[in-house]
Amino acid sequence: MFIQTESTPNPATLKFLPGQMVLEAGTADFATPEAAATSPLARRIFAAGGVSAVFFGTDFVAVTKADEVAWDHIKPAILGAIMEHYQSGAPVLEGEQAASGHASHDGPDEDVVRQIKELLDTRVRPAVAQDGGDITFHGFDRGIVYLHMQGACAGCPSSTLTLKMGIENLLRHYIPEVLEVRPVAA
Repeated sequence: MFIQTESTPNPATLKFLPGQMVLEAGTADFATPEAAATSPLARRIFAAGGVSAVFFGTDFVAVTKADEVAWDHIKPAILGAIMEHYQSGAPVLEGEQAASGHASHDGPDEDVVRQIKELLDTRVRPAVAQDGGDITFHGFDRGIVYLHMQGACAGCPSSTLTLKMGIENLLRHYIPEVLEVRPVAA
């Protein structure tokens, strides 16, 4: 098995490409070792040490390192953990499966929210996945769209620019009801 790595716009996050499917659909985000209880793969990666978050996409694993650790010191252990997992035949997730990640929303703005989610799914999320992350809808209130950033996007130095200059401009262009885009904490 040959696992490729790619850098992301977030210097604290590396994207690992195992050359096979990680999740069939959706994403999974593990911000702590405790949150990884349902994932044998995420548990192995956290056990490598120096890892602060793990994120799964359809064909990649994004790993965020702790600030005090250098990639040169932990990358071999993470590669080993991913390889061991795939050789073991264990599932990536036990029990629950990944979800689309979008929060549900109903009420008077239901049509606007449907348009927001559609633009996120077709225009934003595929591009953000290339950088090892995901952005999901969290809420819409009085013209303000609240988005949750995951994987390499969470804590990325360029995430504010991505939100304001990219996503906000896109949504405002297609949906006049959108006035602003703001990030939310997990």
